[in-house]
Amino acid sequence: MSLPSLLFGFLISTLYGAVFHLWRGGGAGRLSLYLISAWIGFWAGHLLADRTGWTFASIGPLHLGMATLLSVIFLFTGHWLSLVDPSPKK
Repeated sequence: MSLPSLLFGFLISTLYGAVFHLWRGGGAGRLSLYLISAWIGFWAGHLLADRTGWTFASIGPLHLGMATLLSVIFLFTGHWLSLVDPSPKK
């Protein structure tokens, strides 16, 4: 994979995390959670598509379709897990 496709993937996944943060809200902690979730999901999706040979919505060597799908799944899962309150109710 070339450097431009790595940078484009990083830019797209960062955009996914930032837009999700604008939609769901939260502070700096939530922003970092959403960015990290989007990055991990995006690259996991890209690697999964690369290993299985899927070419759904690919742009050059970047498997954008599967990367977007897993990024969205990771974002919603991270948001759902962040709603858990660890302190017991009295």
